[in-house]
Amino acid sequence: MVRYRGPKNRIARRFGANIFGRLRNPLLHKPNPPGVHGARRKKKSDYGLQLDEQQKLKAAYGMLPTKQIVSYYKAASRSQGLTPTIFAALVESRLDNIVYRLKFAPTIFAAQQLVSHGHIEVNGRKVDRRSFQVKPGMLVSVRQKSRNIPQIKQAQANTSHSIPDYLTLEEDKMSGRMVHTPEPDQIPYPLPINVPLICEFLAHTH
Repeated sequence: MVRYRGPKNRIARRFGANIFGRLRNPLLHKPNPPGVHGARRKKKSDYGLQLDEQQKLKAAYGMLPTKQIVSYYKAASRSQGLTPTIFAALVESRLDNIVYRLKFAPTIFAAQQLVSHGHIEVNGRKVDRRSFQVKPGMLVSVRQKSRNIPQIKQAQANTSHSIPDYLTLEEDKMSGRMVHTPEPDQIPYPLPINVPLICEFLAHTH
């Protein structure tokens, strides 16, 4: 997958949240949305509101391509159960995201890089596919030779980043396990995201 290199701060300002978890909050000096009159917005259509929710989800997970979001939605809609709940769990269970949630990386983008560069193991085997689906019981670890990477040390020292309830962490071993499938109320989105509205949007457009 191609790494996103676009304007991260601009996206954070658009949604009014430090959506990428950066240590230097991009809203401190420019809190308004981008544009000459950033705070002035026209009333959006239902389509515009649905599209905004999808854009927030894409950003929260490191600028996921629309193709992958559609793929997760289709898989969720074919499964038994509530489509929004299954969809949210599939996106949340990506390996790059789990690496970020376990505090092995300071941002979701750093987590993507760690996985792509082969620094992460799942059940003792190197996995370099960012979209790999972590399942309950799986052990996610930083490889032994990668444990002194400065970014990982920086992430572990961040006391404001807590571990979600669906994960357990053994910090001294730099490993963590998924205890159970993420529930909607356990997913720590960086800003409110209306997942049912996204699924409704995807149902009508794909």
